Amino acid sequence: MFDLDKWQEIFSTIRKNKLRTFLTGFSVAWGIFMLILLLGSGQGLQNGAENQFAGDAINSIWISPGRTSLPYEGLKPGRQIRMQNEHYSDLKANIDGVDNISARKYQWGSGLTSYKNKTGNFDILGCYPGEKESEKILLIEGRFVNELDIKDARKVACIGLDMKKELFGEADPIGAYINIQGIPFKVIGFYTDQGGDRDVRRAWIPLSTHQRVFGDPMRIDRMAMTTGDASIEEATAIVEEIRGRLSKQLRFDPADERAIFIRNRAEFYQRFVDLFAGIRAFIWIIGCGTILAGIVGVSNIMMIVVKERTKEIGIRKALGATSGSIIGLIMQEAIFITTIAGYIGLCLGVLLLEWAGTMITDSDFFKNPEVDLGVAISATVLLIIAGSIAGLIPAIRASRIQPVVALREE
Repeated sequence: MFDLDKWQEIFSTIRKNKLRTFLTGFSVAWGIFMLILLLGSGQGLQNGAENQFAGDAINSIWISPGRTSLPYEGLKPGRQIRMQNEHYSDLKANIDGVDNISARKYQWGSGLTSYKNKTGNFDILGCYPGEKESEKILLIEGRFVNELDIKDARKVACIGLDMKKELFGEADPIGAYINIQGIPFKVIGFYTDQGGDRDVRRAWIPLSTHQRVFGDPMRIDRMAMTTGDASIEEATAIVEEIRGRLSKQLRFDPADERAIFIRNRAEFYQRFVDLFAGIRAFIWIIGCGTILAGIVGVSNIMMIVVKERTKEIGIRKALGATSGSIIGLIMQEAIFITTIAGYIGLCLGVLLLEWAGTMITDSDFFKNPEVDLGVAISATVLLIIAGSIAGLIPAIRASRIQPVVALREE
């Protein structure tokens, strides 16, 4: 039930002690402000880090050849490892738990491509159909490379969005022929990719076509595959099995991590998740510590308030006021101050994050700093609890004041 008298007393006390109330409220507002700011900034960093994973499937495994650093079976270190079609076929046939397996062959930035009077240098990559999933390619129109393209070594290309814009502008490229180093390729689709600008300055063509047209018909520069719903432990076991099979075929020490580079993105992503879970916990500890300092300030001020109003409280009790009503009055004032001040800090923190989000738009490592609804609710609950704690001890002390003693207070 709304008690107008209590609220009048609270506002009267605040008006009499404006500076003291402001400084007390400021400490609480600052604590909540810093908590929201830290949580939002942490989320911005997390969003930026997640953006780095956006270009490829999280459950993917990537295999790249390197150079041996350990001797093996009489072979000296420093030997270049070269993967070929047979190694792709072996992994596809014998490794359980993987899907969307693909191999690719590169031609970086030297693929002089033209259409009518438009010309540009783009990355020309040969691949299998499984590349679409491991690269998280998002088709805008048309289709990607398929198995029939591989089998017949068709001269077809699925081009990136930037490549489409530079060569075709707003025109529809599907069915048109582009010249890649003087060889005509039919455009079968165009796509976008969350991995960044470089990923949409590419043309994907069948691997068999790439190997025939651009030379070195057996070479593979990289393999990629996804592991479905495999756990981190299962994906790690798959990586070890892949390394074991390739070490036998390519003759390198299985312990030689420089011979073959195998990147398990699921493992990297889990490390990232664990890292930011730790960062969030640290932020909450720092934020709560700052809020605790504000609570102590509010509690001290309420102790002073109780001291100043000792005679008044004694008169109340002499007239029949219960201990519960005294506790309620003191706690109500403490909760009111902390809630209002904390809510101001909460709003200021959110507004600052919104402003930062609009100002920082071109960073790949810091994106959309924000706090979600759950955090806002948690902060609100924290405010109420903080106010209750701040007023509890002074309220209990006030309730224990004896009327006779209070009336002697000067």
